[in-house]
Amino acid sequence: MAVDYTVIVLYLAGMLAMGWWGMRRARSKSEFLVAGRRLGPAMYSGTMAAIVLGGASTIGGVGLGYQYGLSGAWMVFTIGLGLLALSVFFSARIARLKVYTVSEMLDLRYGGRAGVISGVVMWAYTLMLAVTSTIAYATIFDVLFDLNRTVAIVLGGSIVVAYSTLGGMWSITLTDMVQFVVKTVGVLLLLLPIAVVKAGGFAEMKAKLPTEYFDPLGIGGETIFTYVLIYTFGMLIGQDIWQRVFTARSDRTAKWGGTVAGTYCLAYALAGAVIGTAAKVLYPKLGSADDAFATIVKDELPVGVRGLVLAAALAAVMSTSSGALIACATVANNDIWSRIRGAVRGPAEDHDEVRGNRAFILVMGLAVIGTAIALNNVVEALTVAYNLLVGGLLVPILGGLLWKRGTAQGALASVAVGGGAVIALMAWKGILANEPVYYGLLASLVAYAAVSLATPATDPAVLAAWRERLAGRAPEPLSEPVPASQ
Repeated sequence: MAVDYTVIVLYLAGMLAMGWWGMRRARSKSEFLVAGRRLGPAMYSGTMAAIVLGGASTIGGVGLGYQYGLSGAWMVFTIGLGLLALSVFFSARIARLKVYTVSEMLDLRYGGRAGVISGVVMWAYTLMLAVTSTIAYATIFDVLFDLNRTVAIVLGGSIVVAYSTLGGMWSITLTDMVQFVVKTVGVLLLLLPIAVVKAGGFAEMKAKLPTEYFDPLGIGGETIFTYVLIYTFGMLIGQDIWQRVFTARSDRTAKWGGTVAGTYCLAYALAGAVIGTAAKVLYPKLGSADDAFATIVKDELPVGVRGLVLAAALAAVMSTSSGALIACATVANNDIWSRIRGAVRGPAEDHDEVRGNRAFILVMGLAVIGTAIALNNVVEALTVAYNLLVGGLLVPILGGLLWKRGTAQGALASVAVGGGAVIALMAWKGILANEPVYYGLLASLVAYAAVSLATPATDPAVLAAWRERLAGRAPEPLSEPVPASQ
């Protein structure tokens, strides 16, 4: 394993080095949080693909392939569909807004009264997303170094917190590009063909496995529908995804670069399912489907290649973890703390915004590591995150973009009713039940439409300013949000 260890250690050292280099470029709030809004198509596509394809997409995607065959691709496939929809229909408008968070967009659209409550929901989502990614380090480092779970989480989490704190989005962008290349080589170009060959080729796989393993809908229509609701719609509104859209240097880059990234996700989805199907042939009686990735890597790959593929798994986890972490810190600082401080103390005096955001990344990073150590069930934590996001925020965000009659009161009611319904139904039906997101989303939609129609329309001046912003004809908002009372 010495060669494999060397590959992994060099990879981790490279991540820290890029964090240090990125620190030299992050001199302003825009540079630190959105990479100066100047990423070109190639870098934008690579980093967008890196953040959406995390440990759940890699380790979990292979696990679903092991359990269900080719239809196990649907989870990651719906992620790709969501990214394609975001890129084609919404990303150009989102990029032109020149904001830093989803809540700032809601303030612009509804007149400055929807930010704090939506910020709290978005913060909870990004925190849990970062936690689930951090927990995944335990699986990978256990295979690599036979480390204790807590030590593995602290080691992996500390590296991500370090490079994210140093250089913000610039460091994360640079590391994500490396991670994108490592994932492509490790998973698509090495593990996929080797796994198929080791399993005897597709003909042998079909001969040894039940026919439902090759049924595109074998996982079940209800499961696919739930994936669409949670992941496809989740891609449309998540702060971690929008913050990457904000990094594009033009709306054209956001649209076409995101389309390339979404297409890549579709290919990655199919690759993971095929690898999992091959693992089922090779290891028909694994204790857990999620062990399929680590087992096939550990037992079937040659020295050196094994280290590169495990580095690819680390890359998948780190890219999602760092993206969720900076999103969590950005929301906590800009949407919650800055607004509370402004309401209590009045407009803030000049201060070092890079230092403030850096401090929030460090604090949120420590909170993420601590929460990851305390939690055990990754699937439940991720389900809570996406249920809250989709049930609480999908309707007011898309409603703001698509329906001019939507009002601030309708948006607030939608967040409160949808989020409350999701929480109540998860407590009643169970976290992994489908009903919370179904009925939470329906309740959110009804509340938004009913309250919006029952309250006065949004101020025409606010809508006019919103249209100017969407058209890209207005200046970037002030760094500090203005309290609603002013």
